[in-house]
Amino acid sequence: MLSLLARKPWYLLALPAAVLLAVLGLRGGGLHAADSQEMAAAMNVTVEQVSDATGSAGDSPLSGRELGAAVGPGLPLDLRAAFEGGRGLFEYARQLRTAAAAGDAEAGWMVSRIYDYCGVYAMDPQGYALDSATLASMGLKDVPGLTAAREQVSQGCVGFTAADGLGRALMLQQRRDSAAAGNLAAEAALLSMGEPLRTDAEYRRGLVERVLNSQDPEAFLAVSTAMGVAAAGDEAYSGLVAGDQFTQLAWQLAACQLGLACGPGSALMTGYCANGGICSRDPNQDFETFVYDAAVSRQGMEKMNELVKRLRRARGGKQ
Repeated sequence: MLSLLARKPWYLLALPAAVLLAVLGLRGGGLHAADSQEMAAAMNVTVEQVSDATGSAGDSPLSGRELGAAVGPGLPLDLRAAFEGGRGLFEYARQLRTAAAAGDAEAGWMVSRIYDYCGVYAMDPQGYALDSATLASMGLKDVPGLTAAREQVSQGCVGFTAADGLGRALMLQQRRDSAAAGNLAAEAALLSMGEPLRTDAEYRRGLVERVLNSQDPEAFLAVSTAMGVAAAGDEAYSGLVAGDQFTQLAWQLAACQLGLACGPGSALMTGYCANGGICSRDPNQDFETFVYDAAVSRQGMEKMNELVKRLRRARGGKQ
């Protein structure tokens, strides 16, 4: 489940995992007690989670509409924008659960994204704050955005506690319910979690082709982990963009270009940094720029661009 970004040599560009875990291991509770799947889920967006609404690489942070999105009585028209607004997520999740129980498949999917984003914080809010203070005191100049990202998560997720059980089991159930109600992103996320609705090759290939045909940025992000090295050698994905270290990132970059929020203030970037220690040195850098700057060599840029173009073609992704 861990994003390919976390498998790169980030010693110059991100907080080393050993340092992060050492800090979090200084006390008796918190992240170090979580299993690797839960930590990975917090990094994926949607860590399986993390640009503004247009998703173009050179744009700056979230648009004013997204930043200003408030969660008031009843659900907003744009469920994603309210999530990206990053405030009051505990109450927003409650509203989304009510809507999901009434059959709103998109609301159910957005609940799972909140669970993903807030999961590490919810395990131990006090411990999370202590870890943040400890990391801040270390003066980690290579990752200036880490403290700000963790503070953003803390402010957005306040209200959640360990009693809410925001772990893998709850996320799986939420996504199964949303997939059963017809949400494609939730169905794709189950594949990335290794828990597809069906395991036969015909279903799995058909699901990926449905995601391609949808050109839905949420579904592209959700399926991306399954399309990386996890797909290597799997004949179900023959001829599709799948199977190596470039392909997972290609699906994520395509999601950004299709409209996923991928800017410096987005849930995607914040989740990578706050919960995984994978932070850009430039706080104004969006996800696309970050990937091309730090994760793709000059020799690999042409290949990555071609993969993204294939994914964005109508009925895209096939040879």
